[in-house]
Amino acid sequence: MIESSAKADLLRYLQAAREALLWKLDGLPEYDVRRPLTPTGTNLLGLVKHLAGVEAGYFGDTFGRPFFDAPPPWYREDAEPNADMWAAADESREALVGLYRRVWAHSDAAIAALALDAVGHVPWWPEERREVTLHHVLVRVLADTHRHAGHADIVRELIDGAVGMWEGNASMPPGDRTSWESHRRRLERVAREADHR
Repeated sequence: MIESSAKADLLRYLQAAREALLWKLDGLPEYDVRRPLTPTGTNLLGLVKHLAGVEAGYFGDTFGRPFFDAPPPWYREDAEPNADMWAAADESREALVGLYRRVWAHSDAAIAALALDAVGHVPWWPEERREVTLHHVLVRVLADTHRHAGHADIVRELIDGAVGMWEGNASMPPGDRTSWESHRRRLERVAREADHR
């Protein structure tokens, strides 16, 4: 018989998303992990920084277990919009990845210590919706982390063509650069044909 723990299942999928996101930075130079590749500036290191703040807030502040003694400038309420979505020149990759890993440990300790029905309060939400359970927060952060790991998939593919869910699992049909270029041309042709109907 297979035994399941809702908390363990949620945490396992959260950890997979965390690791997938960091894997997308592997082997890239400093410029490429910071380079904005969408019109709104999405970049790999910014996604890491953002998710460190997300976890610090939801698993820390929400449950009276703050991560930051003194919040960094990008985490404060008076920070510029999107300050958490990019890394300043003096914020190193090592520092931000290290921060994210420390936040994981802090989050994991909160998750281990609290029951799924433990109640917390999200300080930045409207008063009538602030009260939440750990289960609610776990699902929310899990969804947000996987969403941003998907963004990282696309950004990394735009940088150097690298794809995959995690190291050793491309989760893609086999093909070389030539076959993928042919596939893309075919899809472009089909899109144009559909548009002319």
